[in-house]
Amino acid sequence: MLLTIDAGNSNITLGVYDLGREPKLRFRSRLATQRILTSDQLAVELLQVFRLHQADPAVCRDAVVSCVVTEMTQAIAEAAELLTGRPPLVLLPGVKTGLNIRIDNPAQLGSDLTASAVAAKAFYPLPCLVVDLGTATKISAVDARGDFLGCTIAAGVNLSLDALSASTSQLPRISFRAPERTIGTNTIDSMQSGTVFGAACMIDGMCARMERELGRAASVVATGGLARDIVSNCAREIIYDGELILRGLVEIYRRNRGLHPAN
Repeated sequence: MLLTIDAGNSNITLGVYDLGREPKLRFRSRLATQRILTSDQLAVELLQVFRLHQADPAVCRDAVVSCVVTEMTQAIAEAAELLTGRPPLVLLPGVKTGLNIRIDNPAQLGSDLTASAVAAKAFYPLPCLVVDLGTATKISAVDARGDFLGCTIAAGVNLSLDALSASTSQLPRISFRAPERTIGTNTIDSMQSGTVFGAACMIDGMCARMERELGRAASVVATGGLARDIVSNCAREIIYDGELILRGLVEIYRRNRGLHPAN
């Protein structure tokens, strides 16, 4: 069994996989990112997640980690080692990914974008646009050869919504959901329309602009905590894959541990 950890700015997503010919997800869980936690505290949280899913942590013999919160990388790696008894594979520059990264400085590419592009290359028709709706909204381009060409980065939906409420005296904090109509007839519906439908239109528009440079995408896939609700309101067909980054981490792990066909 393999523990996969995707640590983002807002959430830490965990997945436990059976590593057969076709890796199979046993369970997935999400924790809030807390930068002050020590490795011991994180290990306790990991143990609690296993108990929640009625799984024995002893079955996990290894782990692979993607972490974009630099100050937490060491603590997460140490927590994973406490759980599995083995230092995890941490996705850092120099780790074999099988991905040709064609940006100005490949070492600057976030590990989450790397993992999602690896999964897109492995599982979806190319060229592919990868939409990641998390703390930031990111859209990556993977060309017909499976090369990572670059991406766009914008403020995430919740970040924009929080800024809107915090910076205005008459606009309240609201729940995240799509209203029934685009033209809102009250403050809450109007804010929800602008937030949800506005994000969906932005994704449609940015994908169209990127296709002018990339060529028509054979697939568009979305992941991230808010992806399901947003992309269901997009005009174009977008595949939702909540496991995309974790699946990419599994592929990277297999390549580096000699379990991948490329090896």
